[in-house]
Amino acid sequence: MGLKVAVLGATGAVGKEMLTILEERLFPADEIYALASRKSMGVEVSYGDRDLKVKDAATFDFSKVDLVLMSAGADVAREYAPKITAAGAMLVDNSSAFRMDDDVPLVVPEVNPEALDGAKTRRIVANPNCSTIQLVVALKPLHDRAGINRISVSTYQSVSGAGHAAMDELWRQTRGIFVNDPVEKHQFTKQIAFNVIPRIGDLLKGGVTTEEQKMVDETHKMLDPAIRVVATCVRVPVFVGHGLSVHAEFGKAISAKEARDLLRESPGLMLIDSREDDGYVTPVESVGEFAVFVSRVREDPSVEHGLAFWVVADNLRKGAALNAVQIAEALNNRGLI
Repeated sequence: MGLKVAVLGATGAVGKEMLTILEERLFPADEIYALASRKSMGVEVSYGDRDLKVKDAATFDFSKVDLVLMSAGADVAREYAPKITAAGAMLVDNSSAFRMDDDVPLVVPEVNPEALDGAKTRRIVANPNCSTIQLVVALKPLHDRAGINRISVSTYQSVSGAGHAAMDELWRQTRGIFVNDPVEKHQFTKQIAFNVIPRIGDLLKGGVTTEEQKMVDETHKMLDPAIRVVATCVRVPVFVGHGLSVHAEFGKAISAKEARDLLRESPGLMLIDSREDDGYVTPVESVGEFAVFVSRVREDPSVEHGLAFWVVADNLRKGAALNAVQIAEALNNRGLI
Protein backbone atom coordinates (compact mmCIF):
# COMPACT_ATOMS: atom_id res chain seq x y z
CA MET A 1 0.00 0.00 0.00
CA GLY A 2 1.38 3.41 -1.00
CA LEU A 3 1.72 6.59 1.00
CA LYS A 4 -0.34 9.75 1.00
CA VAL A 5 1.93 12.74 0.34
CA ALA A 6 1.52 16.52 0.36
CA VAL A 7 3.92 19.03 -1.17
CA LEU A 8 3.61 22.39 0.62
CA GLY A 9 4.95 25.24 -1.49
CA ALA A 10 3.94 23.43 -4.66
CA THR A 11 3.85 26.55 -6.85
CA GLY A 12 7.48 27.52 -6.15
CA ALA A 13 10.49 26.41 -8.17
CA VAL A 14 11.55 23.77 -5.64
CA GLY A 15 8.00 22.60 -4.95
CA LYS A 16 7.38 22.00 -8.65
CA GLU A 17 10.68 20.13 -8.84
CA MET A 18 9.65 17.97 -5.87
CA LEU A 19 6.51 16.90 -7.71
CA THR A 20 8.50 16.14 -10.84
CA ILE A 21 11.06 14.04 -8.97
CA LEU A 22 8.46 12.14 -6.95
CA GLU A 23 6.98 10.99 -10.25
CA GLU A 24 10.33 10.37 -11.96
CA ARG A 25 11.59 8.16 -9.12
CA LEU A 26 8.27 6.30 -8.84
CA PHE A 27 7.88 7.24 -5.20
CA PRO A 28 5.22 4.92 -3.70
CA ALA A 29 2.45 7.50 -3.35
CA ASP A 30 -1.21 6.52 -3.68
CA GLU A 31 -2.32 10.14 -3.32
CA ILE A 32 -0.52 13.44 -3.91
CA TYR A 33 -1.74 16.84 -2.71
CA ALA A 34 -0.32 20.15 -3.93
CA LEU A 35 -0.54 22.87 -1.25
CA ALA A 36 0.26 26.57 -1.22
CA SER A 37 -1.13 29.83 0.14
CA ARG A 38 -4.75 30.84 -0.40
CA LYS A 39 -3.86 33.10 -3.35
CA SER A 40 -2.71 30.04 -5.33
CA MET A 41 -5.88 28.01 -4.79
CA GLY A 42 -7.05 26.42 -8.02
CA VAL A 43 -3.75 26.91 -9.83
CA GLU A 44 -2.69 23.72 -11.60
CA VAL A 45 0.76 22.15 -11.21
CA SER A 46 2.13 19.11 -13.02
CA TYR A 47 2.68 15.69 -11.50
CA GLY A 48 3.80 13.41 -14.30
CA ASP A 49 1.06 13.41 -16.91
CA ARG A 50 -1.49 14.66 -14.38
CA ASP A 51 -2.42 18.19 -13.35
CA LEU A 52 -3.04 18.80 -9.65
CA LYS A 53 -5.18 21.67 -8.42
CA VAL A 54 -3.48 23.54 -5.61
CA LYS A 55 -5.27 23.49 -2.26
CA ASP A 56 -5.08 26.06 0.54
CA ALA A 57 -2.52 24.91 3.09
CA ALA A 58 -4.23 26.92 5.82
CA THR A 59 -7.40 24.80 5.69
CA PHE A 60 -5.89 21.46 4.67
CA ASP A 61 -6.40 18.49 6.99
CA PHE A 62 -2.89 17.08 7.49
CA SER A 63 -4.27 13.93 9.12
CA LYS A 64 -5.08 12.83 5.54
CA VAL A 65 -1.37 12.37 4.71
CA ASP A 66 1.59 10.35 5.93
CA LEU A 67 4.30 12.67 4.65
CA VAL A 68 4.71 16.38 3.90
CA LEU A 69 7.53 17.77 1.78
CA MET A 70 7.73 21.50 2.46
CA SER A 71 9.58 24.26 0.62
CA ALA A 72 7.91 27.45 1.75
CA GLY A 73 10.42 29.44 3.80
CA ALA A 74 11.45 29.37 7.46
CA ASP A 75 8.55 31.43 8.83
CA VAL A 76 5.97 29.24 7.11
CA ALA A 77 7.80 26.13 8.29
CA ARG A 78 7.70 27.26 11.92
CA GLU A 79 3.98 28.00 11.59
CA TYR A 80 2.97 24.74 9.96
CA ALA A 81 5.37 22.20 11.45
CA PRO A 82 3.42 21.81 14.75
CA LYS A 83 0.15 21.32 12.85
CA ILE A 84 1.69 18.75 10.50
CA THR A 85 3.40 16.65 13.15
CA ALA A 86 0.48 16.86 15.58
CA ALA A 87 -1.68 15.35 12.84
CA GLY A 88 0.70 12.38 12.68
CA ALA A 89 2.52 13.16 9.44
CA MET A 90 6.28 13.13 8.94
CA LEU A 91 7.74 16.44 7.74
CA VAL A 92 10.75 16.92 5.46
CA ASP A 93 11.47 20.64 5.51
CA ASN A 94 13.62 22.46 2.97
CA SER A 95 13.95 25.71 4.95
CA SER A 96 16.54 26.78 7.51
CA ALA A 97 13.98 26.75 10.35
CA PHE A 98 15.01 23.51 12.08
CA ARG A 99 18.44 22.66 10.63
CA MET A 100 20.43 23.41 13.74
CA ASP A 101 17.91 22.07 16.29
CA ASP A 102 19.59 19.31 18.30
CA ASP A 103 16.56 17.03 18.11
CA VAL A 104 16.01 17.43 14.34
CA PRO A 105 18.23 15.39 12.01
CA LEU A 106 19.92 17.27 9.17
CA VAL A 107 20.44 14.71 6.44
CA VAL A 108 22.05 14.04 3.10
CA PRO A 109 21.32 10.33 2.47
CA GLU A 110 24.72 9.63 0.89
CA VAL A 111 26.45 11.18 3.91
CA ASN A 112 24.62 10.48 7.19
CA PRO A 113 21.48 8.33 6.67
CA GLU A 114 21.82 6.91 10.19
CA ALA A 115 20.79 10.33 11.54
CA LEU A 116 17.24 9.68 10.29
CA ASP A 117 16.55 7.58 13.39
CA GLY A 118 16.46 10.89 15.25
CA ALA A 119 13.27 11.79 13.37
CA LYS A 120 11.30 9.64 15.79
CA THR A 121 11.41 12.44 18.37
CA ARG A 122 9.78 15.39 16.57
CA ARG A 123 8.85 13.77 13.24
CA ILE A 124 10.83 16.46 11.38
CA VAL A 125 13.83 16.02 9.09
CA ALA A 126 15.67 19.10 7.84
CA ASN A 127 16.99 19.38 4.29
CA PRO A 128 20.38 21.17 4.29
CA ASN A 129 21.36 24.31 2.40
CA CYS A 130 21.83 23.73 -1.33
CA SER A 131 25.55 24.51 -1.48
CA THR A 132 26.28 22.47 1.64
CA ILE A 133 24.57 19.40 0.17
CA GLN A 134 26.84 19.16 -2.85
CA LEU A 135 29.88 20.00 -0.72
CA VAL A 136 29.40 17.21 1.83
CA VAL A 137 28.52 14.61 -0.83
CA ALA A 138 31.95 15.24 -2.34
CA LEU A 139 33.75 15.48 1.01
CA LYS A 140 32.31 12.37 2.70
CA PRO A 141 34.39 9.67 0.94
CA LEU A 142 37.55 11.78 1.15
CA HIS A 143 37.03 12.45 4.86
CA ASP A 144 36.44 8.76 5.54
CA ARG A 145 39.69 7.89 3.77
CA ALA A 146 42.13 10.56 4.93
CA GLY A 147 40.44 12.77 7.55
CA ILE A 148 39.82 16.39 6.58
CA ASN A 149 41.35 18.99 8.88
CA ARG A 150 40.38 22.17 7.02
CA ILE A 151 38.28 23.29 4.07
CA SER A 152 38.32 26.56 2.17
CA VAL A 153 35.43 26.85 -0.26
CA SER A 154 34.30 29.56 -2.65
CA THR A 155 30.83 29.18 -4.14
CA TYR A 156 29.48 30.26 -7.51
CA GLN A 157 25.75 30.17 -6.83
CA SER A 158 23.06 30.61 -9.45
CA VAL A 159 20.19 33.05 -9.04
CA SER A 160 17.58 30.28 -8.85
CA GLY A 161 18.79 29.74 -5.29
CA ALA A 162 17.08 33.04 -4.49
CA GLY A 163 13.79 32.09 -6.18
CA HIS A 164 11.73 32.93 -9.25
CA ALA A 165 11.90 36.69 -8.72
CA ALA A 166 15.70 36.59 -8.73
CA MET A 167 15.70 34.65 -12.00
CA ASP A 168 13.34 37.22 -13.47
CA GLU A 169 15.64 40.03 -12.34
CA LEU A 170 18.65 38.47 -14.08
CA TRP A 171 16.62 38.12 -17.27
CA ARG A 172 15.29 41.70 -17.16
CA GLN A 173 18.70 43.23 -16.44
CA THR A 174 20.42 41.18 -19.15
CA ARG A 175 17.84 42.13 -21.75
CA GLY A 176 17.75 45.75 -20.57
CA ILE A 177 21.51 46.23 -20.86
CA PHE A 178 21.40 45.27 -24.53
CA VAL A 179 18.79 47.98 -25.25
CA ASN A 180 20.39 50.56 -22.93
CA ASP A 181 17.61 50.53 -20.31
CA PRO A 182 18.55 51.60 -16.76
CA VAL A 183 19.44 48.72 -14.44
CA GLU A 184 16.76 48.20 -11.79
CA LYS A 185 17.70 46.30 -8.62
CA HIS A 186 15.05 44.66 -6.44
CA GLN A 187 16.22 41.18 -5.44
CA PHE A 188 19.94 41.88 -5.14
CA THR A 189 21.93 44.74 -3.63
CA LYS A 190 24.06 45.05 -6.77
CA GLN A 191 23.54 44.50 -10.48
CA ILE A 192 23.59 40.74 -11.16
CA ALA A 193 23.66 40.72 -14.98
CA PHE A 194 27.26 40.53 -16.27
CA ASN A 195 28.46 40.75 -12.68
CA VAL A 196 29.14 38.68 -9.55
CA ILE A 197 28.04 39.57 -6.02
CA PRO A 198 30.27 38.38 -3.14
CA ARG A 199 27.51 38.40 -0.57
CA ILE A 200 24.61 35.99 -0.09
CA GLY A 201 22.41 36.51 2.96
CA ASP A 202 22.71 38.94 5.82
CA LEU A 203 26.00 40.05 7.35
CA LEU A 204 26.81 38.64 10.77
CA LYS A 205 29.35 39.70 13.38
CA GLY A 206 32.86 39.48 11.96
CA GLY A 207 31.72 40.01 8.38
CA VAL A 208 30.55 36.46 7.67
CA THR A 209 27.22 36.13 5.85
CA THR A 210 24.36 33.88 6.90
CA GLU A 211 24.91 31.71 3.81
CA GLU A 212 28.56 31.23 4.69
CA GLN A 213 27.73 30.41 8.30
CA LYS A 214 25.22 27.80 7.12
CA MET A 215 27.98 26.01 5.23
CA VAL A 216 30.15 25.97 8.35
CA ASP A 217 27.45 24.88 10.80
CA GLU A 218 25.83 22.29 8.54
CA THR A 219 29.14 20.68 7.56
CA HIS A 220 29.94 20.37 11.25
CA LYS A 221 26.57 18.82 12.08
CA MET A 222 26.52 16.29 9.25
CA LEU A 223 30.17 15.44 8.71
CA ASP A 224 32.51 16.37 11.58
CA PRO A 225 32.54 19.29 14.04
CA ALA A 226 36.35 19.17 14.14
CA ILE A 227 36.73 20.26 10.51
CA ARG A 228 37.72 23.91 10.20
CA VAL A 229 35.65 25.56 7.46
CA VAL A 230 35.90 28.94 5.79
CA ALA A 231 33.51 29.89 2.99
CA THR A 232 33.00 32.79 0.61
CA CYS A 233 29.58 32.64 -1.05
CA VAL A 234 29.15 34.44 -4.37
CA ARG A 235 26.06 34.95 -6.53
CA VAL A 236 26.78 34.65 -10.25
CA PRO A 237 24.68 35.43 -13.36
CA VAL A 238 23.69 31.81 -14.01
CA PHE A 239 20.07 30.69 -13.91
CA VAL A 240 20.47 27.16 -12.50
CA GLY A 241 23.43 25.20 -11.14
CA HIS A 242 25.87 25.92 -8.32
CA GLY A 243 29.64 25.54 -8.55
CA LEU A 244 32.11 25.19 -5.68
CA SER A 245 35.87 25.63 -5.69
CA VAL A 246 37.15 23.53 -2.79
CA HIS A 247 40.58 23.37 -1.15
CA ALA A 248 40.86 20.64 1.47
CA GLU A 249 43.69 19.82 3.89
CA PHE A 250 43.87 16.25 5.17
CA GLY A 251 45.35 14.57 8.21
CA LYS A 252 46.81 11.80 6.06
CA ALA A 253 48.44 11.76 2.65
CA ILE A 254 46.04 11.28 -0.26
CA SER A 255 47.03 11.69 -3.88
CA ALA A 256 44.88 13.16 -6.64
CA LYS A 257 44.76 9.72 -8.28
CA GLU A 258 43.57 8.09 -5.05
CA ALA A 259 40.93 10.79 -4.67
CA ARG A 260 39.71 10.35 -8.24
CA ASP A 261 39.48 6.58 -7.85
CA LEU A 262 37.54 7.00 -4.62
CA LEU A 263 35.16 9.65 -5.93
CA ARG A 264 34.47 7.61 -9.06
CA GLU A 265 33.00 4.81 -6.95
CA SER A 266 31.15 6.89 -4.34
CA PRO A 267 27.32 7.16 -4.19
CA GLY A 268 25.69 10.26 -5.61
CA LEU A 269 28.87 11.41 -7.36
CA MET A 270 29.99 11.48 -10.95
CA LEU A 271 33.65 12.16 -11.71
CA ILE A 272 34.23 14.02 -14.99
CA ASP A 273 37.92 14.80 -14.89
CA SER A 274 40.14 14.47 -17.92
CA ARG A 275 43.06 16.64 -18.96
CA GLU A 276 41.28 17.93 -22.03
CA ASP A 277 39.67 21.23 -22.96
CA ASP A 278 36.18 19.90 -22.15
CA GLY A 279 37.16 17.46 -19.42
CA TYR A 280 35.13 19.09 -16.65
CA VAL A 281 31.49 19.90 -15.86
CA THR A 282 29.92 23.36 -15.77
CA PRO A 283 26.65 24.44 -14.13
CA VAL A 284 24.77 24.42 -17.45
CA GLU A 285 25.63 20.75 -17.95
CA SER A 286 24.41 19.81 -14.47
CA VAL A 287 20.87 21.08 -15.06
CA GLY A 288 18.30 18.30 -14.88
CA GLU A 289 20.79 15.78 -13.50
CA PHE A 290 20.64 13.95 -10.18
CA ALA A 291 24.37 13.60 -9.59
CA VAL A 292 26.91 15.83 -7.88
CA PHE A 293 29.75 16.27 -10.39
CA VAL A 294 33.42 16.55 -9.42
CA SER A 295 36.10 17.80 -11.79
CA ARG A 296 39.64 19.20 -11.81
CA VAL A 297 40.91 17.09 -8.91
CA ARG A 298 44.53 18.03 -8.27
CA GLU A 299 47.07 18.19 -5.48
CA ASP A 300 47.49 21.50 -3.65
CA PRO A 301 51.23 22.11 -3.22
CA SER A 302 50.69 25.06 -0.86
CA VAL A 303 49.83 22.79 2.09
CA GLU A 304 50.79 19.33 3.31
CA HIS A 305 48.25 16.68 2.26
CA GLY A 306 46.14 19.13 0.25
CA LEU A 307 43.72 18.66 -2.64
CA ALA A 308 41.81 21.15 -4.77
CA PHE A 309 38.74 20.28 -6.85
CA TRP A 310 35.61 21.66 -8.51
CA VAL A 311 32.06 20.56 -7.57
CA VAL A 312 28.88 21.26 -9.56
CA ALA A 313 25.22 20.32 -9.06
CA ASP A 314 21.73 21.36 -10.09
CA ASN A 315 20.71 23.34 -7.01
CA LEU A 316 16.99 22.84 -7.62
CA ARG A 317 17.46 19.09 -7.86
CA LYS A 318 20.19 17.64 -5.64
CA GLY A 319 20.49 20.97 -3.84
CA ALA A 320 16.85 20.93 -2.78
CA ALA A 321 14.05 18.79 -4.24
CA LEU A 322 15.95 15.58 -4.98
CA ASN A 323 17.60 15.46 -1.58
CA ALA A 324 14.21 15.93 0.09
CA VAL A 325 12.72 13.05 -1.94
CA GLN A 326 15.75 10.87 -1.16
CA ILE A 327 15.18 11.61 2.53
CA ALA A 328 11.56 10.53 2.12
CA GLU A 329 12.66 7.33 0.40
CA ALA A 330 15.12 6.56 3.18
CA LEU A 331 12.49 7.25 5.86
CA ASN A 332 10.10 4.88 4.11
CA ASN A 333 12.76 2.20 3.73
CA ARG A 334 13.52 2.44 7.46
CA GLY A 335 9.84 2.12 8.39
CA LEU A 336 9.75 5.63 9.87
CA ILE A 337 6.73 6.86 7.90
